[in-house]
Amino acid sequence: MTYRFADLTAACHNEWRAYIEHDFVRLLGEGTLEEDAFRHYLKQDYLFLIHFGRAYALATYKSRDITELRHSLDGLKTIIDVELGLHVEYCRQWGISEEELAALPEARATMAYTRYVLDTGNRGDLLDMHVALAPCLVGYAVVADWLNSRPETVRGEANPYEPWIAMYESDEFQAARRAEEAWLDARLAEVTPRRFEELTTVFRDATRLEIDFWQMGLDRSV
Repeated sequence: MTYRFADLTAACHNEWRAYIEHDFVRLLGEGTLEEDAFRHYLKQDYLFLIHFGRAYALATYKSRDITELRHSLDGLKTIIDVELGLHVEYCRQWGISEEELAALPEARATMAYTRYVLDTGNRGDLLDMHVALAPCLVGYAVVADWLNSRPETVRGEANPYEPWIAMYESDEFQAARRAEEAWLDARLAEVTPRRFEELTTVFRDATRLEIDFWQMGLDRSV
């Protein structure tokens, strides 16, 4: 059997849908998410991005050839040199200063997911790490698709979270999602059924931790 990324989401259907259709996402799309909840999420997402960069640094180390090395290094540079700066600017628009971000303690949900990704990468190979990151790398683009499929989603100036939705439905982010899915498809096509079961466990656990990250924002938990 030849496996693809879609087989991972099918194998973890309940967890995947609970993540994509979480109340945090639904309320954000309807424009009714409480602003304090969104600010809490934004702050923790900054810390997540830092560890995301660390994960790509580990992926660079784990790379076995020049193509993988360049791919991982490009991801690391994009996160550190571009995405973090954009996130800091977006936080500033929500009244969150860079100084406040730098002094933040990590919420337990942030620690759980980011350390899981790093531990998975340390224990496994590059494919393990990409599968652990897929709920974020691919999932946010799927979240944007789901929001746009819902008649209840409010678009435009009437929704204070319009820029967030626009970010993840953008051509650039959707292209990155397709590139990541293609990377995963190419490597999943070579795995055995037993290996696919192992990767399914990684994907399911990572998706559960992403669900907890949404819930952390909704509950403002630390």
